[in-house]
Amino acid sequence: MRLALIDNYDSFTWNLVEVLRQECPYEWNLLPNDGFDADDILRYDKILISPGPGLPAEWHNLPNLVRDIAGRVDILGVCLGHQAIAEAFGARLCQVGVFHGIQSELIVVENDRLFDGLSSPILIGRYHSWVVDESSLPQHLIITARSDDGLVMAIRHRDYNIRGIQFHPESYMTPLGNQIIRNWLLL
Repeated sequence: MRLALIDNYDSFTWNLVEVLRQECPYEWNLLPNDGFDADDILRYDKILISPGPGLPAEWHNLPNLVRDIAGRVDILGVCLGHQAIAEAFGARLCQVGVFHGIQSELIVVENDRLFDGLSSPILIGRYHSWVVDESSLPQHLIITARSDDGLVMAIRHRDYNIRGIQFHPESYMTPLGNQIIRNWLLL
């Protein structure tokens, strides 16, 4: 089993690196966003798409990458990565208030192995000003969790092992974040 962490040049990527050092039982590599193509990614079994500034299309066109590898590689997107997954399958993003360094409660609304062993609500750290527009979600993307203010915080694909989380599991404000990453690694 091989994993790649795509670095979208965000400081939180280094927190994800530390989580992988603690939790990942197999070989993994850190790939700079502009240092690979879809063929390179297909050498991996799992892809973790890091947070980053801006919007997904501004970063090596992440939505196209997700579309190209969907069904062939397991994917977890965090924040920007979550948004890239949503856009890849036809959803839109909408701007909301700035949630930078805000702790909220995550409410699991649909069973997902990502949250196995965790009791809802779950404390999460949020650092975003864009979210997935729920009204634009296609049928093959399922909302699995919301914030306590009702925004989409987690999705999964109906047919592929693809998941996105808007919140930051690697943040100190998400005390059970390592468990969430561990759950994904075991899928």
